[in-house]
Amino acid sequence: MILYLHGFRSSPTSFKARMMADAMAARGLSAAWACPQLPPSPKEAVELALDIARRQLEGAACARALTVIGSSLGGYYATWLAEQLGCKAVLLNPAVEAARDLTTQVGEHRMYHSDAPFTFLPGYVDELAAIRVARVTRPDRYFLVAATGDEVLDWREMRDRYAGCRQRIVQGSDHGLSDFERWMPEVLEFALGDEQVRPQ
Repeated sequence: MILYLHGFRSSPTSFKARMMADAMAARGLSAAWACPQLPPSPKEAVELALDIARRQLEGAACARALTVIGSSLGGYYATWLAEQLGCKAVLLNPAVEAARDLTTQVGEHRMYHSDAPFTFLPGYVDELAAIRVARVTRPDRYFLVAATGDEVLDWREMRDRYAGCRQRIVQGSDHGLSDFERWMPEVLEFALGDEQVRPQ
């Protein structure tokens, strides 16, 4: 089972999310895929994600049956969720210090894929600080994919925060991981393991 969490100003129609959804469908696993539109409020976003994750885990043998995949700010959320639930997490160019980095983003914005307006309120920075994970536990539950060409976030912070975890340091690329198709099979292998159903 996979829960995908998009990044700041992004949506379930981002190219990585759509690519993952198609890959899950090709494996006959659409029912094991979830990718919600996250609200601007970090508190509301993690509450929504936690509710979906708990529903996904109903009847599962263990929490590791679920992998939360988070891109950018979604990676920050995914880390918090993994610590709450004991599930696995894949972090794609994750925000490491989201409260610090998004302080500069307080104000009016538009969504990337719909141009819909939204406001990032000052209180949201406090909400981000409240869910900061100081140190991950059980590093074997985590897989970091970090691009050295990330033009938004520092890949070295990601590498250091997830020290001891499985890591794929991508030389070059960019914040959106525009070459994600190359790395997606490794992500799916970590997320699904023996549960993968090959295309017919």
